[in-house]
Amino acid sequence: MIPIFLCDDDNGVRLRIQAALERKIFIEGWDMAVACSADGPRSLLKAIEGKEPEHGIYFLDVDLKDENWDGFLLGKEIRRLDPHAVLVYITGYGDLAYKTFQYHLEAFDYIVKDQDLLEGAVCRCLEDVWMRLAEEKRVREEIFTLRAGDVLRHIPVKDILFFESASVSHHVLLHTANSWVDFLGSLNELEKQLGERFIRVHRSYLAAADKIDEVDLKRGVLRIRGRECPVSRAGKALIRQKRGGVL
Repeated sequence: MIPIFLCDDDNGVRLRIQAALERKIFIEGWDMAVACSADGPRSLLKAIEGKEPEHGIYFLDVDLKDENWDGFLLGKEIRRLDPHAVLVYITGYGDLAYKTFQYHLEAFDYIVKDQDLLEGAVCRCLEDVWMRLAEEKRVREEIFTLRAGDVLRHIPVKDILFFESASVSHHVLLHTANSWVDFLGSLNELEKQLGERFIRVHRSYLAAADKIDEVDLKRGVLRIRGRECPVSRAGKALIRQKRGGVL
């Protein structure tokens, strides 16, 4: 679930924003929730300090009534604690964008406090954020990134035939039609990361579900684009389940 954090010392404005966001999330059925609605920077920071980075969405007032913090300093501290945070600024002025460049904040949007249009602007902004996050997730899922030695490699998931446990402990071999790569990894972690597109056909093999050509039940192997991999009893059951009962 993607957490949303609000910080505005104007309770009326903050509650309006919160209600608009929660209504939009409910209507769209998005996997999001308002995790913190704070009337000051210290309350918001307390909610995220000491935790793993949230990859959260932050709606921040610029002009906070705090002698040590404004919205930009708060954004800078949020960036330190949550490097992939999405920052959205709520402001009474429309000419403060240059400030985010000064603080290297890369804000996603600026919403001017307009009594009539605030809720609509906030909801449109959240929709844009959701679409961007969905696209980023899609791109991440289509490219598999690994480190082989000192080289970072990006391999299209569609090119991967199977993963195999290497003879060296904690190493995995990635096989494509024309090459293989040895990298530090775990089949258990890869199985979780890649999801249903890959099947654990054997304790030492993780195969692309859509590239399995046939299963040789007598020999206990499967063929995948001209290669052979062993297949366990549990692996056969998973393949049968994936194919609607047919091997």
